[in-house]
Amino acid sequence: MSACTPTVKIDPPDKPIVINLNVKIEHEIKIKVDKELDTLIENDELF
Repeated sequence: MSACTPTVKIDPPDKPIVINLNVKIEHEIKIKVDKELDTLIENDELF
């Protein structure tokens, strides 16, 4: 008995592979300051 032997052939594409990535990154930074420290900064007593 003879069996079929399957073969796999992989050919590279003729054109280069192009990957387009559109990435939008947004950062939101929130700083919380104690009320006492905030008044010190406003009155220039800290520096």
